[in-house]
Amino acid sequence: MEIIIGSIPPLGPPPNRPPETGPTIEAHLLHIRPPRKGIAGPSGMERRGKKVNDPQKGRVLTILVPDADSLPKDIDSEKYKIILRFVRK
Repeated sequence: MEIIIGSIPPLGPPPNRPPETGPTIEAHLLHIRPPRKGIAGPSGMERRGKKVNDPQKGRVLTILVPDADSLPKDIDSEKYKIILRFVRK
């Protein structure tokens, strides 16, 4: 058991951090599909090698970036967080 004497952190939104700036890349939305469900093969076992659970309310978006040179060279690594902003045409 751990007992800590002191005050609790204040409730509310976290302190404002300066936003990380990165390049703005325009992309085209190609396809939207619902999240994956379990796929059982003929034997009743899962066919995919990895057990992956997509969020129930998630959607899978397929996007196309016309100029791949604008993407970071190490985009395959898990060092990046992608933030989407939708702008009506």
